[in-house]
Amino acid sequence: MATDLTAPAPPRQSDVAGIQRRTLRLLFLTQIVGGVGVAIGISVGALLAARVAGTALAGLAQSAGVVGAALLAVPVTRLMAARGRRPGLVLAYLVGAVGGALVVVAVVSGVVPLLFVGMLLFGGGTAANLQARYTAVDLAEPARRGRQLSLVVWATTIGSVAAPNFAALADDVTHGWGLPLLAGPFLVSAVAFTLAAGVLLALLRPDPLLTARRLAAAEPAADAARPVTRRGGMAAAWRTVRRRPAARLGIAAVAVGHLVMVAVMSMTPVHLDEWHSDADLLRVVGIVLSLHIAGMYAFSPVVGWLTDRVGRRPVILGGVALLLAACAVAGAAGHRTPALSVGLALLGLGWSGTMVAGSTLLSESVPTADRPGVQGLSDLLMGLAGAGAAAVSGFVMGAVGYPTLTLLAAIAVVPLVALALRHPGAGGGSGADRHDEED
Repeated sequence: MATDLTAPAPPRQSDVAGIQRRTLRLLFLTQIVGGVGVAIGISVGALLAARVAGTALAGLAQSAGVVGAALLAVPVTRLMAARGRRPGLVLAYLVGAVGGALVVVAVVSGVVPLLFVGMLLFGGGTAANLQARYTAVDLAEPARRGRQLSLVVWATTIGSVAAPNFAALADDVTHGWGLPLLAGPFLVSAVAFTLAAGVLLALLRPDPLLTARRLAAAEPAADAARPVTRRGGMAAAWRTVRRRPAARLGIAAVAVGHLVMVAVMSMTPVHLDEWHSDADLLRVVGIVLSLHIAGMYAFSPVVGWLTDRVGRRPVILGGVALLLAACAVAGAAGHRTPALSVGLALLGLGWSGTMVAGSTLLSESVPTADRPGVQGLSDLLMGLAGAGAAAVSGFVMGAVGYPTLTLLAAIAVVPLVALALRHPGAGGGSGADRHDEED
């Protein structure tokens, strides 16, 4: 692949700040819309699958969505490497919209395999939301990368926290149209993803990644002396990451934090279904997951500020501590819904720490030309880790129960702690570029 970096000319530095502000405002808006689409579907996905295909397969349905997001990271980031962020984000959202529509068709027709295909494609919405955080740092100043990345993550709060509570309303409305129980939220998801794709297609100009490449090519730095575009393959991305301890820590933080979060979160609605009636279930699930999603996103600006202020590695380790606390509280909650809500809120906070600090560390640890491929590799590994956790969690839940599931999730963070302590210098800075430390 090749990119013509001679036209247009690189923008002036004064123009870059304006482009970045406009990009952040646009990402903020589409993250709200996309957050509604992702959260309203996720909030009922496990319940829908449990009722259509059985409890043991409920985790596999959630896993299909996570696998979809992971696998889509590969073609989406390849497209970004060749054409920029805008076409990649639009493609991901449109795939998610198709997935939401297929889930509705599957529920209406009763075709279980089609349900899993729909959930697989539904992951496109998650893939777009995740890639948006990297779009936020393409043109960010080094000392503000954590905060600007976290601002886009935080934008998801507005839509994601409210969305689970709208699930019952969406279900009531669409049930009047003749749709079966739990199908309505996925119809709303398809509409939300389509709207987000249309806004980005029309307005994400100039493309922040292509602008960053032109700036890098114009600078007489070591990064600029290298080819400005590379093949976006996962093997090349892994070779880049393997040479950089900071990048390895960033990828591990994102993947392990996501694994623990998905394992516990995906089975929480099924756990609640054990002692709540159908009349109360969606309302209770909405409240518990809203608190969880608030933990994931609402405090991300604070997490971003801490990431820039005290360093990437300390925030990653703080996130790990919160994940351990979350597993302990949720696992010991029993049938006490308030205690379970606290555990899920802590789970979201821990995920925020590993996601924001890990993503920031990863992005700044590799050259500009390599970022799309490396970021795609990170989302692929994160998605596969979460998918494996979601798939196994259903079987663990059915065999030994929710408390044992939370214990196993807590044990999964041990390798991340070992990696962070093995390389104490990785991610300890305040935001300076580290991509020139190894080549």
